[in-house]
Amino acid sequence: MGADQQHQEGMLQRHVMALIVGHLRDLNLMQAATAVANATMTPIQSDLSPNKLLDLVRKGMAVEKEEIARGQAPGPTADGAGGGATPAGYGPLPALSTTSLDFSAVQETKGNAAKFPKHDSRHISEHKNAARCARFSPDGRLVATGSADTSIKLVEVEKVRQMMTPDGASREMPIRPVIRTFYDHIQPINDLDFHPQSAVLISGAKDRTIKFFDFAKSAARRAFRVIQDTHNVRSVAFHPCGDYLLAGTDHPIAHLYDVNTFQCYLSSQLQDSHIGGAINQVRYSGNGGMYVSASKDGGVRIWDGVSARCVRAITGAHGTAEATSAAFSKDQRYVLSCGKDSTVRVWEVGSGRQVKQYVGAKHAQMRCQAVFSQKEEFVLCVDESNNEVVVWDALSGDVVTRLPSNHANAPRWLEHSPSEAAFVTCGTDRSVRFWKESS
Repeated sequence: MGADQQHQEGMLQRHVMALIVGHLRDLNLMQAATAVANATMTPIQSDLSPNKLLDLVRKGMAVEKEEIARGQAPGPTADGAGGGATPAGYGPLPALSTTSLDFSAVQETKGNAAKFPKHDSRHISEHKNAARCARFSPDGRLVATGSADTSIKLVEVEKVRQMMTPDGASREMPIRPVIRTFYDHIQPINDLDFHPQSAVLISGAKDRTIKFFDFAKSAARRAFRVIQDTHNVRSVAFHPCGDYLLAGTDHPIAHLYDVNTFQCYLSSQLQDSHIGGAINQVRYSGNGGMYVSASKDGGVRIWDGVSARCVRAITGAHGTAEATSAAFSKDQRYVLSCGKDSTVRVWEVGSGRQVKQYVGAKHAQMRCQAVFSQKEEFVLCVDESNNEVVVWDALSGDVVTRLPSNHANAPRWLEHSPSEAAFVTCGTDRSVRFWKESS
C-alpha cells in the first residue's frame, strides 16, 4: 500500500468514525457516542446532516440487492455510486428526514401552532364489512386495506388522484383505483405491511396466520406462502432489510420470523416489566436497530432489533388502558403512542421520559392509532365521540383543526402516506376514504 493509498484509507476510517459518533449522538446515546469519540479521537460535534450514516447504509443495501438480483457478487463501490438506486418493485423512496423534532423548543412554540393545510377527501373503496386497517407501500404509490370480511384490496394512489381532479367524475370510463383484491383468510384481518424491496404484501389475521401475497401477478388472488402462528396475529411489520418480520399477537412477546425459513424466535432474557398483555402493534425503527410494541396492559416497550432484548419498558404508558399503537419518529429519537385513555403521547427513546401529550380526542373503544404527518409537523388521530380526525401541532400540542371524517361512524384506522401530504381512513361503515392536500 503506497503512501497516498494509506492516507486515503486513514481519511476514510476517520470519516466512518465520525459517522458512527454522529449516529449515536442523533439517537441520544450520548454515553456511547462519547466513549467512541474518546477511543478514536473523533470530535463529538460535527457538521454531518442528521441520519447521514443511515442514508449511506440504505443506499449501499439498495445497490447490493440490485447486484445480487443481476447475478453479480456484491462488491465495493466508488464514492457516490448507487446514490440513485431504489429497491426493485417500487419507485423512488421518500428522502430521509434532514430535520429532527426538537421538543426542547416547546415553550417557545406554545401558542404559535403551525397551520394545517386544507384537505379534500374521497371515498375510494368499500368492503363488505368493517374496514379494519391500511398500509402504504414504501414509495407511497400503493395503499392496501384489510377488512373484517377477510378481503384485502390494493389501491393505486395515482388513480385516486385522477378521481379527485375536476374532470375525474366526468370521464366516460370510470376510474377504478382498486387494482387487486385478495381472498385467503377465514377471519378478520388486523394488519398489513409491504416488503421493503419486493412486490410482496403480508397480512396478519384473527385466524392465526400471516399470509404472503405477490401483487406483481395480476391474476393472483391467493397467498403464495403462509406462516401458521399459535395466536391471533394482531400486528405485522417487516424488518427494513426484508429478511425478517415481526408479529404482535395475543402472546405477550413479539414473534420474530425468518422470512426464508419461517423459523420463529422469542426473546429469552426477560424481566417482569418486559412482559405485558397481548400486543396491539409492533413497528420497526427506520434502520431496524430497534422495534417498539404497544400492549393491552397499557405498556410501551422498546426492543433491540438484533438481540430482541427489551431496552426500555414504559410500563403504564397509558395507565391501565390499552396502548393501541406505537411508532418511531423518523430520526428514531422518539416514539409516538396512542391509548384507550384518550391520550396520544411522545416518549424519548434514550430516557423513556414523556416529552409531549396530546389531548382533545376521545378514543376509548376501538384500536385507534396516532400518526405523524409526512414531515412530522403534525400528529393525527381519531375522535370517536365527534366522528372527526383531530390534528395537533406536533411541538406545541395545540389542536390546529378538526376534520369531519365523512364516515357514517368514527373511523377505526388512520394511516399517513410516507411520501406526500395524504392519508387514508378506514371505517366500521365499510368504507375507505383518501385525504389529500387541496390543490
